[in-house]
Parts: sequence; C-alpha cells; structure tokens
Amino acid sequence: MSADTETAPAAVAGPARRTASPWVLMYHSVAEFTDPAEDPYGITVTPNTLEAQLLWLRARGLRGVSVGELLRARAAGRGRDLVGLTFDDGYTDFLTRALPLLRRHGCTATLFVLPGRLGVDNVWDPLGPRKPLLTAEQIREVAAAGMEIGSHGLLHQDLTAAPDDVLQQELRGSRDLLRQLAGTLPEGFCYPYGHLDARVVDATRAAGYGYACAISPGRLAGPHALPRTHVSQADGGGRLRVKQERHRLRELRRVVLP
Repeated sequence: MSADTETAPAAVAGPARRTASPWVLMYHSVAEFTDPAEDPYGITVTPNTLEAQLLWLRARGLRGVSVGELLRARAAGRGRDLVGLTFDDGYTDFLTRALPLLRRHGCTATLFVLPGRLGVDNVWDPLGPRKPLLTAEQIREVAAAGMEIGSHGLLHQDLTAAPDDVLQQELRGSRDLLRQLAGTLPEGFCYPYGHLDARVVDATRAAGYGYACAISPGRLAGPHALPRTHVSQADGGGRLRVKQERHRLRELRRVVLP
C-alpha cells in the first residue's frame, strides 16, 4: 500500500519529496451479528453495511480496489477515483460474505492472511468470539477470484516486541510460505495490531515487500507504513465523509509541514 510511490527525479539532489498517502480502508470480518458483545473489538460489519459502504463510494465516483492496484495506478499518474480496500486476518467470511459483494460492485481488495494459522481461528483475540480462518485451498480460491493476497505475518504477533530472528520469520518466512501457497510472492505486508517502529519498517522493506500497511504510523508514514482508516458497523455515509476529510487533512499536513 505504498502511497509514496512518487519521488523526486533521480537527477535532483536531496531527499525524496513527500507525497500524500492514498485513502485506504481497513476491514476485518464480514458477518451477521445483533449484539455488540458479539463484536467486542469492533472488527465486524454486516454484509448489508459493507454493501451500503461500497455503494456510498460509487455514488461519490470512487471504486474500491486492492492496494497493489491502487499503487500501480498512482505510479502511472492515475487513480484519483480509486480507494484501497483491505481485509485483515483472513477470516473465512471474506470468501463467503465479502467476496460476492466485492465482485457484484466491480471492486477488488487486498486480503492479509496468516500462513502460520491456516484453517484455525483468531486465538489472539481473547474476548472472542471465535472466527474461523481460511484454509490454504480457500486462499487460493480468493486469489483466483482476482483478489490480492498479502502477508499479515505468521502468527499475528506484535513485531515491535519480537527478537530479530522471530521478526525475520514473521516477515520472510510468511512471504515464502505464501509463495508456495499461491504461486507468487506477496507484494504487501500488514503489521499485526498496527504496531510498528523504525526497526520493523526497515526489516519489512529489506524482506522484499513493495509496500506495507499500518493504521496510524505518524512520522514513519510512507510506502512501508501506509495509514489506513478503520471502517466499522457504525460508519454510514456521514461518518465516512468525515473520515475521508480527516485523512485528507492529515496527509496535507504531513506533506506540507517539515
């Protein structure tokens, strides 16, 4: 999810000029629920809500696409009408609930998966509820449907607390496993919990990823620390408009201010 794909021309001395990161939305699970206690972390939207949000984008002349597609368009001087769509963790409901809606509305998305936790559940969320994760075969099915597969690490660990050997396994090990699983090396990485620091960002770049997604990376924002906007069940058109404007103003300040 690299929004900073534009840099100063090679002939110009000095640091690469900063550019605004694209607007990238962060989803997790798409499932039916009625009680907030069923969604203690605020990671679930219902299918009807997701569809309404995709329609809201379309009504504003925007289309949701994978981060890879978005960054390639920006590098070619296009993409003003594109918004990045990401889904973290690789829940089975992406295949059963989200994918049909994305295809219906002509969208693509990036799905960040955990190749060290295939076919199990979200054990890292102690408050539950338990949500099943995609199997290897299901991930291949998602990729065959035109969605981008990225790495979320192996086991959903806070990488800022990981020793160097574990960090390398989470970055390089997960990338190699996904190449074996899907046939191609993933371009994108997503930091578990959104946690990152300079060491982790540098290691992610060195591991060969073309971009990486964070949540609120602050001064580390760039191609390997792309900010994202969390989308919840409560986000109707009014709230999405506020979040879009907040992203625009934050990026304007980041690019303009020293």
